[in-house]
Amino acid sequence: MLHQTRSCAIFLVAGSLLAGAVAAPAVALAQDAPYVDDRSDGAKLVQSLYNAIERKEYARAYAYFGDKPPAGDYASFVEGYKKTVDVEVKTGVVTQEGAAGSLYAPVPVAVRSVDKDGRERIFAGCYVTRIVNAAIQEPPFTPLHIESAELEEVKTPFAEAVPKVCHAPS
Repeated sequence: MLHQTRSCAIFLVAGSLLAGAVAAPAVALAQDAPYVDDRSDGAKLVQSLYNAIERKEYARAYAYFGDKPPAGDYASFVEGYKKTVDVEVKTGVVTQEGAAGSLYAPVPVAVRSVDKDGRERIFAGCYVTRIVNAAIQEPPFTPLHIESAELEEVKTPFAEAVPKVCHAPS
């Protein structure tokens, strides 16, 4: 897979040079993290959120929160990640619980972020994802989304920071 990415980058660079275009954008695209957008379960949704943040695709990241976005408005959300240059997420054991026609999946997470100044921070906590039973939905369909998030900065090493358990709302 990596070999294919490099070949593609070389082809794009060569094609750009032949067309008289600047090659830098093609090389920059080859260095981006691969695009991940997976709503098949709670852990994959949270991983997709941080993939969007790492790729600076803030509108996609913001949209994972459905109708309950974090940090108030979109501009505040973007401002919160503006200085982030690297982000990594680890998820723990996810359980699903049903309630009132919805499936909730609490997702324990640890997040390592690095800002433009090289400062590393570790956050730990829980995301709760939710989907309304797909069989009873009417258009427009509402996919699995992040219902809530509670994270705080911790001093625990990243490798040990994932909480053992998270709970769905009661």
